[in-house]
Amino acid sequence: MGSLFAYFLADSGHEIWLIDHRPERVEKIKKEGIRIEGVSGEHHLRPRITADPKEAGIVELIIVCVKAYDTGEAIKGSFSLVGKATTVLSLQNGKGNLEIISAVVGEDRVIGGTTAQGATVLGEGHIRHAGLGETIIGSSSEPVSKSLDTVVDLFNRSGVEASKTDDLEGLIWGKLLINVGINALTALTRLKNGQLLDYPGTRRLMAEAVGEGVKVVEAKGIRLSYPDAVDKVESVARATAGNISSMLQDVLKKKRTEVDYINGAIVSEGQKLGIETPVNQSLTYLVKTLEESYDTQIWHFTEGSG
Repeated sequence: MGSLFAYFLADSGHEIWLIDHRPERVEKIKKEGIRIEGVSGEHHLRPRITADPKEAGIVELIIVCVKAYDTGEAIKGSFSLVGKATTVLSLQNGKGNLEIISAVVGEDRVIGGTTAQGATVLGEGHIRHAGLGETIIGSSSEPVSKSLDTVVDLFNRSGVEASKTDDLEGLIWGKLLINVGINALTALTRLKNGQLLDYPGTRRLMAEAVGEGVKVVEAKGIRLSYPDAVDKVESVARATAGNISSMLQDVLKKKRTEVDYINGAIVSEGQKLGIETPVNQSLTYLVKTLEESYDTQIWHFTEGSG
């Protein structure tokens, strides 16, 4: 997602820096650039990129696109980018990212949101723009961050459809429930999003996982932007039927997933509220077991091999 947004912003004339913690990938992208293909066409971007944030200096806008479990390290390591007028935008999956960022840079400069833009990593410096969709941004601070309108306008002028919301918490939880219903199940079954609806077992587990999330949301007094959460998740699965979810992409690459910040977030919030969440607990256990056993799993079986 970072590469995708970098392309749109750079293409509209803005100075962009990519910050990457892996020096070897930085050198590769410096030499070869970033290739983008998919729904927006074929593009080649040669961005400024560094593994040392100090090289970029103080910036106006930081867009955080790292995995949820890397948020703390990423924002602490990039603190040299932050000046008096810097805004930090999180467009990440899961719950807890805004709180982690705010603890480092201050809540008054943090905004957050969700994006329906889709991107799939095909290789280092090579991504597929898999889907178009709106990016919605909001502020949790009071008074609302003055930079909110500026960032929304920046995105729209750069070809990224964007709008603002006055209910960021409802937005984040609404996206979380969609991820709760889709991501872990695709990771465990290796099915694409739409295929989850083809089988009674996965469709029922989807409804039960989301239903537990709804109980948590209602207990917290959060207002969702849609009336029926299960219908919403199913409609998203249909609309993204051919997509490989981010969690399944992680599993196929034998990488750590964000399950602790998605299904695990429902479990931890449920425990605080005295709400049982057995389906999300089981999905979290299973995905974490999958992660921990990557090197011992049987990927191929030949009849008669014993």
